Amino acid sequence: MLTGITARAGHLRKTLSRATPVPIMIRGSAFLTGVLALGVAWPAQLLVSRYFVLIALLALWPALAPAGRGGTAVALTAVGGWLLDTAGFDSRIALWRVLALAALLYLAHTLTALAAVLPIDSIVNLDVPGTWLGRAAVVILISSVLIVLALGLTADLGGSAFQLATLVGLAGATAVTILLARMAHRE
Repeated sequence: MLTGITARAGHLRKTLSRATPVPIMIRGSAFLTGVLALGVAWPAQLLVSRYFVLIALLALWPALAPAGRGGTAVALTAVGGWLLDTAGFDSRIALWRVLALAALLYLAHTLTALAAVLPIDSIVNLDVPGTWLGRAAVVILISSVLIVLALGLTADLGGSAFQLATLVGLAGATAVTILLARMAHRE
């Protein structure tokens, strides 16, 4: 057992000695956005307690092993914290928190995906993460505008018209998902 631990420590030391700045920066950014997403989602009472260390350690998982399930665990924990805060602690749902949580979860996801495809010792020009984050910023901006417009429409619609629009939207999303799955399966 001790031999296995020493072998892993030696492998980790060798990997870290070969690491280059840009992949380390991307992994650090994935960790930071994960911590911020969890901080926005979870109740403030839990964040100022000793449980924050556990939350921060969870956010470290996708930074250390980006090709694993760490990103999903962080996202699900953030959603669970959001549900706990809004349903369990009766916190008011604020638009800025919804937008911040969505943006941070998307950034954490996309940075983890970039870290997963970049080896830790790769030499990468700063244009690569710059372009990647530029695309992410466009997605976040468009999504935020659409969320605000949709919330404005819900105030205007109300009642059965809103329920009908919701059902039509869900049916459309389901149809697009099925179509994309079939197209991917054909190839």
